[in-house]
Amino acid sequence: MQVIGTAKGRITPAGPTSSHDERVALYDTMFAYAGTYSMEAGKVIHHVDISWNEVWTGTDQARLFEVNGNTLTLTTRIADPASGTEARYAVVWEKVGPTLK
Repeated sequence: MQVIGTAKGRITPAGPTSSHDERVALYDTMFAYAGTYSMEAGKVIHHVDISWNEVWTGTDQARLFEVNGNTLTLTTRIADPASGTEARYAVVWEKVGPTLK
């Protein structure tokens, strides 16, 4: 599995080569990781093999999940990478077509 998340309203660098401040702002408004996963009742655990933030590499990231009809929602509470304060994140997907089972 692979995860990439970005904040709303990210900056666009002024040119093809980003300034130091632009790179910091871009880093602080995204996250990305990849690896394998396993599942338990109501929970998916992402086993992180590679990450934008090496602190997460080699860790397990647990996410609660809920399926309602055609909608899959993953939620978690983790430290916001920009502020360090705990935040609740939710990602919602809606399947187009037959109902999920």
